[in-house]
Amino acid sequence: MTSSQGMNASRHQAALPALADAIGDTWMRFWFAPAGPWQLALVRILGGLLALALWASYAWDLETWFGPQGMISPELLAAWRSPFAASLFDVTTSPSALWLGYVAGGLVLFALTIGLATAVTAPLGALAFTTLLHRGPMLVGPADDVVAVILWCLAIGRSGDAISVDRLVGAWRGRAAPAATLRTRIALGLIQVHAAVIAAAAVLAQLKGDVWWNGTAAWWLATRADSRLVDLTGLFLSSEYLLNLVTHAIVAFEILFAAGLWFPAARRVVVPLGIVAWPLVGIVAGEPLWGLALAVVAVGCLPMRVESSV
Repeated sequence: MTSSQGMNASRHQAALPALADAIGDTWMRFWFAPAGPWQLALVRILGGLLALALWASYAWDLETWFGPQGMISPELLAAWRSPFAASLFDVTTSPSALWLGYVAGGLVLFALTIGLATAVTAPLGALAFTTLLHRGPMLVGPADDVVAVILWCLAIGRSGDAISVDRLVGAWRGRAAPAATLRTRIALGLIQVHAAVIAAAAVLAQLKGDVWWNGTAAWWLATRADSRLVDLTGLFLSSEYLLNLVTHAIVAFEILFAAGLWFPAARRVVVPLGIVAWPLVGIVAGEPLWGLALAVVAVGCLPMRVESSV
């Protein structure tokens, strides 16, 4: 071995521990550097409002679907639901019990949204929302799934440490402002992981269809009159280039969002872009609440300063 080859080998051997240390430091900061309360508090308020909207949407047909003589019979439910899933609404054998559970769940979600007793209402709210979805899995939409993820992340973190009734009560009693916490950091980390996975899954599902490759997918989304909020068919008919642009822009944005979350410089761009773009994608796709839910997830990914100590 020549001297130059030996020097190169030594550099490579020295670089490996440095790379391992850099990866380890990044991992520790991502999961274990305590985070302040404001970001998760914003997610709590926005996610709680969406959860309340979705919860309220069941009220008009609650007995029709879930009542003792409702359309979702035990046999139908068994055919749709995982054998490992269960719902507290399974035991509501009378209309009064059904409504009691439904109203109680709504009150818990309202208390979570305003930040009242969040140590209790956050896990109870996530449980209530999930148990309602398990009672009618065939009714669950993409917005329901994303909001359920948000609620469980709120149950892990300390979402009531800011912008909450809990904080107002604490200040009135003379308690110091809550410090950054590990629990909040873990909750925000889980939100970021889910944000990337959801965006990547959307891209993979779309690229299985030819319409996303040939640029006509936006047209087929726009023709769904039963779910669209805005009729874009006339606009797309007037310009094939615009149709292709919108279709490919959706895919490009989702790829950029899923990948850009993991690079600090790109994250400062893609996250604010996601807060604006996800609702627009939801409108085009005929799933506005899904778009809003992903915008809330993007809020949880905003680049925020974290404490240097663990």
